[in-house]
Amino acid sequence: MNLTDQIKKILWITFAWTIISILQFLIGWGSLIEVGASASEVPRYDVWILFRGSVLTGLMAGLSGGTILTFIWQKWLRTKPYGWTIRNILISYTSMFFLVSIPTSTFYNINFLNTTLLDPKLWEEVIERHFSPVIIIPFVFWLIVVLGTLIVFLVNDKYGPGVFVKFLQGKYFHPSREERVFMFLDLRSSTTIAETLGEERYFEFLREVVQLSTTSILKHKGEIYQYVGDEIVISWPLPLGVDQSNCINCFFDVQKRLLSHREHFENKYGIQPEFKAGLHFGNVMAGEIGVVKRDIAYSGDVLNTTARIQSKCNELGVDILLSKMLTDRIRSEVNGYITEELGVIELRGKKQKISLCTLVNGN
Repeated sequence: MNLTDQIKKILWITFAWTIISILQFLIGWGSLIEVGASASEVPRYDVWILFRGSVLTGLMAGLSGGTILTFIWQKWLRTKPYGWTIRNILISYTSMFFLVSIPTSTFYNINFLNTTLLDPKLWEEVIERHFSPVIIIPFVFWLIVVLGTLIVFLVNDKYGPGVFVKFLQGKYFHPSREERVFMFLDLRSSTTIAETLGEERYFEFLREVVQLSTTSILKHKGEIYQYVGDEIVISWPLPLGVDQSNCINCFFDVQKRLLSHREHFENKYGIQPEFKAGLHFGNVMAGEIGVVKRDIAYSGDVLNTTARIQSKCNELGVDILLSKMLTDRIRSEVNGYITEELGVIELRGKKQKISLCTLVNGN
């Protein structure tokens, strides 16, 4: 994920947490009115001070928490043991909570006490609040908010960006028909590489390759459907896949990114990773599958066809193969690539032949 997307994520978190903070204020204010009306307690509270304080809380929590969550916690969840990660998330959350709570509590007390930062009474009130049991309620409330946000990100990590919303909408509860582009991205000479490196080093090598490739996949709006050994299956809704040639540019961006790390791979492994790819589009049925372990599954002939197209790359001596059906939907020439038709090809296990194309650099 590039820096722009990460900043957008932080801003969305800030917006969402500010709304949550305002809702928390409205609920608390409503309860205060209900309980204190008969005792004439409500008039002594300035509603606008409370409102501004809730906005301040949301903004500070969102900006600080969103930054930590995006740049640190997500990295921990992907690279560190879960026990270590949970412990350190709780420790850093506690620090972040007090870093937000103390300034907002100071803001409230300055306004309610009509005083300044130099007034000892102000700091007595702030310290007393943070060492009293009442602090437990907001601490737990915001912990739930933070964990809920993390769960959304974990779902997105597992199924791809935007899927959590579709889950909430019940989109996958009943199978539905979708028209999608698929790309089967396969590592070249993977068997030879595995034999050369050995199991442990090969796994480390593969993990680095996938990590680098994921950046390019997300950049071009792709959804990672499956990892199958050394193969990555990527998917796009058809309009998104052909828009600005996302599905094509994704492949070349992956190759370019791997090439930019040539020195690292050659020094560490003595190997430069390269991919070959097959692309096709068509209708699939999409829905949840499984009981003990549930997943989102796509079912349709387009997947088998795309896999067979990718398997022809070595035979035809190319890095990328596309069905002519797909190239007809994409204006690849505007991106500096020229479509080269390879004719009607018979695919293994398929009765119907298919017209295939490759892409060559037009620059």
